[in-house]
Amino acid sequence: MLYLLLILSWLVIGFAGWRVFSKAGFKGYLGLLFLIPAANFVVLLYLAHTEWPIHKQARDK
Repeated sequence: MLYLLLILSWLVIGFAGWRVFSKAGFKGYLGLLFLIPAANFVVLLYLAHTEWPIHKQARDK
């Protein structure tokens, strides 16, 4: 039962990361890096400090 909850939580986190990166204009698979313990902090820093492609598109219009 514990393993089922662990797998389910990983799926939810992976899906949420995929959606966040997709909506920001990045490739969705980058959100799967949230599942790697040390990489999730680096990914959050990257997401916070880069210009999002979706904002570039809106500004260029």
